[in-house]
Amino acid sequence: MNESKHTDLGDFIRQHRERANLSLRRLAERAGISNPYLSQIERGIRRPSAEILSRLSRALEISANTLYSRAGLIDGPLHSPTIFEAIDADGLLSPSEKKVLLDMYHALIQSNGSRDDHTEQE
Repeated sequence: MNESKHTDLGDFIRQHRERANLSLRRLAERAGISNPYLSQIERGIRRPSAEILSRLSRALEISANTLYSRAGLIDGPLHSPTIFEAIDADGLLSPSEKKVLLDMYHALIQSNGSRDDHTEQE
């Protein structure tokens, strides 16, 4: 992988860190890595392993496949989870919280006059 790919990955991680309103130190703590190592990743100096990318994805609450693809570890188009898959996969939410989120989603779709062609059968 060339340095440009490293930098692209680092920029991507930094942008997501900033969107999550996390300091470098806080993200490093959440991911279980050192501040200097995370800084080097963000600046494109170090190439993180799949394990580190997995930790960063959990800490940033984004798909590990997204980071793997950005790092050049997987090829081809990524499968983006549906809203239903993403909510269902979230281990931090209780079943009742998941239901509330899905109900809100359905209400928003209906209020916007959009059709929800991806509604799962209950």
